[in-house]
Amino acid sequence: MLPQPTRGDLPVRFGPGVPAVPPIGPATLDADVYRDPERYERERVRILNRSWQIICRSEQIPDPGDHHVWEGHGESVVVTRRPDGGLAGFHNVCRHRGARIVPESGTGARRFTCRWHNWAYDIEGRLTDLPDREDFDQDVLAGLCAPALDLDEWGGWVWAVLAGPGVAAPLRDWLGPEISADLGAYHMEDMRLAEKVEWEVDVNWKVCVDAFSEYYHAQALHNVPPKEARDARHSTIHVFGRHGMMVVPFMGVLEDLQRTLDHTMLANCNYQLFPTAVVNSNRLHTQLFRAVPLDVDRTRFEAWELRYDSDDEEYRETVGLFWSIFKGVIQEDVDQWAELAATRRSSAYRENVLSDRECLITHFHRVCEDMLAGGDGLDPTPRPDGAPAAG
Repeated sequence: MLPQPTRGDLPVRFGPGVPAVPPIGPATLDADVYRDPERYERERVRILNRSWQIICRSEQIPDPGDHHVWEGHGESVVVTRRPDGGLAGFHNVCRHRGARIVPESGTGARRFTCRWHNWAYDIEGRLTDLPDREDFDQDVLAGLCAPALDLDEWGGWVWAVLAGPGVAAPLRDWLGPEISADLGAYHMEDMRLAEKVEWEVDVNWKVCVDAFSEYYHAQALHNVPPKEARDARHSTIHVFGRHGMMVVPFMGVLEDLQRTLDHTMLANCNYQLFPTAVVNSNRLHTQLFRAVPLDVDRTRFEAWELRYDSDDEEYRETVGLFWSIFKGVIQEDVDQWAELAATRRSSAYRENVLSDRECLITHFHRVCEDMLAGGDGLDPTPRPDGAPAAG
């Protein structure tokens, strides 16, 4: 039977008495947050490596020895499925002379061997064998392993903290109770990956996150009909800790949504999961949009399409049609980033001017500033003028 996500006992996110926007207000944002290479290097260390990030779907590594190689912002890591069903993960860097150990994802591995000098590691990253062991300092070899990741699973996703265990709060604490419950209502763990599409774009990674954190662009860029644009003015925006949420009514159901207050059933719910992911969920299917930084002005942008595991042909045809349309919409966003790439070094590009309904962007950048300053992202204190604090 096809799941039917509903709000149930979740808090009301839409309707009478629910503020349309949080008290963040309009803001400006210095253009250098997107183009300063020194800042990007700080982001790699202080934001990206210290945060929980999605690595892959759990279904991609279902059995013992199955492994997934993930690479981004200068890092290469391996996540494996242990015989007990748990996860192990480590940086994909040989402790001998720094070569990549595992070149690609695969299945059924019992160990990994660096092909340069045959240093061998078990699936948890521990050095187990090497040629001519007696030639090395035995004290250095004792207990040698590739640096470990912090790992967990939630929503059918494998998550990791690249800086290692204990650096970030546990995953469910990182997500917080609001995101865990609200996004959890869609039961992504019951979905299957239908398609993943990738683009490499010449913009900073935060441009991609920003693009899916506001609806303001839809009428101009995506030619949304005026009636749908008017209904979308009733959208509500929320922030929860580091993360955010936007509730956009389906076209033609505004009155029903105002009556039932069931945003899970009658709206597109957009969840900004700090730092690199935005999840777009509705009752039929879900998309993950993820920015994988490659350099200060280069990003791998990914769109993942998830669907419920169902043999219902009508359902499969319906979501297949919706996804084919939606991929065209996403392409319009991607194409627009070329216009940003063309001006990223322009002397005339000095700041972004953000409205109060673009407040998820403002909040996201304030969280970034807090982490750059050494915080945990939970104290995004702005300057008195409303702009993010200096990084």
